[in-house]
Amino acid sequence: MITLRVKVKPNARTSALAQQDDGSWLAQLKSPPVDGKANAELIALVAEHFGRRKAQVTLKSGASGRMKLVQVEE
Repeated sequence: MITLRVKVKPNARTSALAQQDDGSWLAQLKSPPVDGKANAELIALVAEHFGRRKAQVTLKSGASGRMKLVQVEE
C-alpha cells in the first residue's frame, strides 16, 4: 500500500500529476472543486499514473481541503 501526500490545484488548464522535491505530489486538475468532481478526477489521475484501477485508489483524508492523503493498493 502506497500513501501519497497530494496538494491539489483545481481549475487548472491541464490535468497533471508531478512529484515534488520534498516527496509530496502536486496534482493540477481541470475540474472545479464542486460536488466531488475534483476528487474524482484526482483518483482517476493517480490510478492512471500508477497503472491501477480507480477502485484501487482511495482518498484517506482531506476530501474538502487542498492537502489530501491518497492510498494506492499494490
